[in-house]
Order: sequence, then structure tokens, then C-alpha cells
Amino acid sequence: MTRLETVYNEKVVPELLKEYGYSSSMEIPRMTKISLNIGLGEASQNSKLIEPAVKELTAIAGQKAVVTLAKKSIAQFKLREGLPVGTRVTLRGDVMWDFFDKLVSFALPRVRDFRGIPDRGFDGRGNFTMGIKEHTIFPELDIDRVEMVKGMNVTVCTTAKTDKEGKSLLDLLGMPFKK
Repeated sequence: MTRLETVYNEKVVPELLKEYGYSSSMEIPRMTKISLNIGLGEASQNSKLIEPAVKELTAIAGQKAVVTLAKKSIAQFKLREGLPVGTRVTLRGDVMWDFFDKLVSFALPRVRDFRGIPDRGFDGRGNFTMGIKEHTIFPELDIDRVEMVKGMNVTVCTTAKTDKEGKSLLDLLGMPFKK
């Protein structure tokens, strides 16, 4: 068990049980997966941007990233079906817990002028998505070797039924939301 998973089992579960009064332990919200995504629209013009992005996302996630391809052609963006447009990785299990711990403990405090994360990223079903403007906040990356600073999306999927329950779960796990 990872450090954050132990915190979840010992502190978060009893707190959520007390707050919402679930009748079954299976109703208690938990994280199911974390999805990381780097979109590279300019990669359709310059295919040399994909390989470094895959390596960097693999280093950040600790799991091999895959290249995403365009599903349809869009003439205005000079995009053809099947061209690479980004990279993504889905984390589950211990890798997910380790990444979330690293995100909350190390990466987010390294953001310049950090005041907290706005809670607007919930989708109505307890899942939370946030954008990161600079992927260089993660300690695995050597900033001197990064050719181009990229943004990335982080989606945390939970079993919560409402946004309030999902926010409570992430708040208790240490996600620094704005007050």
C-alpha cells in the first residue's frame, strides 16, 4: 500500500462515512483512475514534437504514454485523419496513488504564485479535471533538457455520485482547492 492509500483507508474513509452517513462501505467514494493528456496540435505540422512529449509524459507518469491520432480530417487546421496530435496515459492502482501524492505534495507547490486550484473542474458526476500550464513543475523532468514547455490536462475519476462528494474526497486527500 502506498502512503496516500493508507491515509485514505485510515482517515478519509471514516470522515466521509461520518459526513455523509453511507449505509454500505461500497458507497464511499474512492479514486478509480487518473488520466494525463498532452495535446500537441502543432505536431501535425512537425512530427518531431511527438517523441519528446511521449518521453516526458512517461517520465512524469511512471508508465508508458501512447500517441493519440486525429480521428477526422479538418481542413482549416491542416489536419488529416491519422496524424499524431498528442499523448496520453491512464494510471490505476499503486501508480495512480503515487502520482496523486506527487502532484499534491511536490508539483503543485512548485507553481509560481500558487493560490490554490479553482473547483470549477467538476463534471457533475464527481470527476475532476484541471489544466497545468507548464509540465516542467514535475521533479522528474530536467528543465534544461526540455525543448518546449507544454501544458497538460489531469483528470481524476472517482466513484462519487455528486460533485460535493468528489470535492470532499479530493479535499481530504490533500488537493489544495481555493477557499
